[in-house]
Amino acid sequence: MEIIKTLGEFIIDRQAEYPGATGELSALFASIRFASKVVHREINKAGLADITGAAGEENVQGEQQQKLDVYANEKFKTALAARGVVCGLASEEEEDFVRFEEGKNLDGKYVVLIDPLDGSSNIDVNVSVGTIFSIYRRISPVGTPVTEADFLQKGINQIAAGYIIYGSSTMMVYSAGKDVNGFTYDPTLGVFCLSHPNMKFPHNGSMYSINEGNYIHFPDGVKKYIKYCQEEDEATKRPYTSRYIGSLVSDFHRNLIKGGIYLYPTSSRYPSGKLRLLYECNPMAFLAEAAGGRAISGPGQRILEIDPVELHQRTPFFVGSPAMIETIEKFMSEFGEI
Repeated sequence: MEIIKTLGEFIIDRQAEYPGATGELSALFASIRFASKVVHREINKAGLADITGAAGEENVQGEQQQKLDVYANEKFKTALAARGVVCGLASEEEEDFVRFEEGKNLDGKYVVLIDPLDGSSNIDVNVSVGTIFSIYRRISPVGTPVTEADFLQKGINQIAAGYIIYGSSTMMVYSAGKDVNGFTYDPTLGVFCLSHPNMKFPHNGSMYSINEGNYIHFPDGVKKYIKYCQEEDEATKRPYTSRYIGSLVSDFHRNLIKGGIYLYPTSSRYPSGKLRLLYECNPMAFLAEAAGGRAISGPGQRILEIDPVELHQRTPFFVGSPAMIETIEKFMSEFGEI
């Protein structure tokens, strides 16, 4: 009988990657793991319970909150506060960061940034959604209340990041910077089992993921790249296949496994880009680079090097197979786009 390694066992085995952690990272991941199981349960009974649809409020970005956005946010916030290793949380669904000051939390070494339910509008039509998380070591003194500066760190300072995808199966994919590993949830055992060790972006790919309905609003370099993807060329195995789900986690996950590029550029509608740097782009860029891919905001502009100035900062985002990122960089540079 094959012995399958669980997520908990895997993290304990990798404890040496976290100098001075003395078990805190294991407890932090246990919180994320537990909350993801609760969210998995609710998503899988969507349609049977009153959990789908709009919550009737907007989040700080002015976007319509779904009931599951609110639910997932509360579950992850509660789980992360419970173990005393996290001193604060910043969430896409919260206007400001949240301080955890009860019990041992002031002594917590870590802060977590999270998009509790990426692509939540897809829930009503039974399409994959996900959770994105990012972990940093605090820079404020241990024992004091967390500050905004703890969250406004460059992506290169992340000590771990990952996502949970709730689809035909539920998977957690995470990295501590050295490699990327995927764990599939077995609901009969209640554990995440290592199913995708050492995940790597193929050097090149044949899929591009972008909302082409916004084509008229895109910069010229991006428009030219889309036409390039659609042109027939046997040498470069084009045309490429267009695949866009509308959930960053789902599109990224597919491209990581099969090879491809995800694009969310600036546009006349979103002149600074639409995706959030801290909750979406930094953690996905961290994973991409650990898997041999690349993530940029423009030609030569590495996502992980951006210096954040506000919690809900937006940025253009291009991530995926390195050869495809190199090609779109050339098209954008041709038009002087940044």
